Amino acid sequence: MLNKAKFMMATGLITLAMASTSLAADHVLKIAYQEDPKTVDVQMTQDFYTLPLNVYDRLVEAETSGPGQSQLTPGLAESWEVSQDGKTYIFHLRKGVLFHNGEELTADDVVYTFDRMLDPKTKALSTDILNFVDGATERLDGSATTVPGLQAVDKYTVKIVLKEPYAAFIALLASPGASIYNRKFTEPLGDKYGLTPETTNGTGPFKLTEYTLNDSQVLEANDKYFKGRPKLDQIVIRVVADAETLRLLFESGELDVFDIDYASSQLPYFAGSDQWKDQIRSGPRVGIYYYHINQALKPFDDVRVRKAFQMAINRQEILDKNFYGKGKLENGVMPRGLTCYAEAKPIEYNPQKAKALLAEAGYPNGVDIKLTQASNWSSRWSDMNQIIQAQIKEAGFNAEINTMDESAYFAARKAGTVDNYTQNWSADFNDPDNFFYTFFSKSGTSVRGYNNNDEQVFAALDKARSMTNPEERCALYQKMTDRIVQDDAAWVPLFSLDHNYVVQPRVKNFVVPWNGWSDMSYYKMEVE
Repeated sequence: MLNKAKFMMATGLITLAMASTSLAADHVLKIAYQEDPKTVDVQMTQDFYTLPLNVYDRLVEAETSGPGQSQLTPGLAESWEVSQDGKTYIFHLRKGVLFHNGEELTADDVVYTFDRMLDPKTKALSTDILNFVDGATERLDGSATTVPGLQAVDKYTVKIVLKEPYAAFIALLASPGASIYNRKFTEPLGDKYGLTPETTNGTGPFKLTEYTLNDSQVLEANDKYFKGRPKLDQIVIRVVADAETLRLLFESGELDVFDIDYASSQLPYFAGSDQWKDQIRSGPRVGIYYYHINQALKPFDDVRVRKAFQMAINRQEILDKNFYGKGKLENGVMPRGLTCYAEAKPIEYNPQKAKALLAEAGYPNGVDIKLTQASNWSSRWSDMNQIIQAQIKEAGFNAEINTMDESAYFAARKAGTVDNYTQNWSADFNDPDNFFYTFFSKSGTSVRGYNNNDEQVFAALDKARSMTNPEERCALYQKMTDRIVQDDAAWVPLFSLDHNYVVQPRVKNFVVPWNGWSDMSYYKMEVE
């Protein structure tokens, strides 16, 4: 039972916040975060993107174009060209775009932004989006003070030169980490940038005007936004950690949007409510739940054991029990909605065939294995491990669940000695490289503890990164799906989920974001 005083305090705080702003703003959207993002410097976070997606813009934007789908559209760059060899990108900036402090966007700001990210003094977290830029490695390791691949050709033209072709580069530039800063404003602030409204400056549709740590943030419409003023006057974001409090705040009208991700157990309640069932907005997330397999550890060094593990897991039962069936079984590396996605060959659930494969591999009486989880992970992972532990016993897998400190888990994963674990991955950018290279490249399979040392896969994934023909590139990824999942049995793809929200009737034009984050741009949204 929720503490009444706690609820009254939470609702009272929001009401006070709204009272302080309602005189100046008629169209206010009220949303919530479960944690405080701590900074609006997107180069210093990889978890909290709501503020960056509304305060900043990027050269290119990834806009939701349909359920679980996106398209790349011009952002701060009104157009661009790519050289025939796929290495040189010329971006033509829009003229007259203003930062919130009144400074006009120039090519120098773009070069500064990316150089700041690569400057080792910044200690930025998303430098991998610039890995392919000529000179990026040297700037990042401190052996150079400039980046030859970043050039301001003139006031409104940016030239970016890559060391080698990278087909996903434009998609990467649409990720939140590629948000553009103003040199004149940002440079003098150093590591103080983005900690307060006074130290934050973007070109985006909303300006940060209030920031109370661990309590709230307020965004106000940018009247001079280059795409046109937002329909919303303000966005009030509250920090509310407790899931039940979030639901009660929503039902009392103190919040306009309830993200079911913050309280998945509430989905049956809303779906069964006459008041709310028609206010549920749902869309597929471009992400995948999976079970990792470490081929360096016995018995998983034998492909027959890996295939048996795949067939011993009843994935539909997990989807139904833990996620109310709101998703779709996945059989490959690419989830639905991702560029190049195609239906993969289904993985059969067959405990008896799995048992026969174990016997064929030399384990007629079953085999002992470990399933790993970190102690501070949410209960969803332990719940899944317990279900899988029970499921695979029928096939002869005697599983022990090993709970370890998260730092020890990451150390073991990096060293390639971690036992099998379940996790999920959502698209950072809409390209197959974000999934294939992350898990099954020579570096990815090593640092994530898969040890799927398939030279044919390594060569294909390296080749795919530089291919300029989209159809041929997609065909190669689809071929590698079969090799990785069917031939190598390198992991167990589980399912992709739907992302569900409940919105107040006053909220209009709500679109579930394609990528599966809870973070989104609110530029096109309206409230009555």
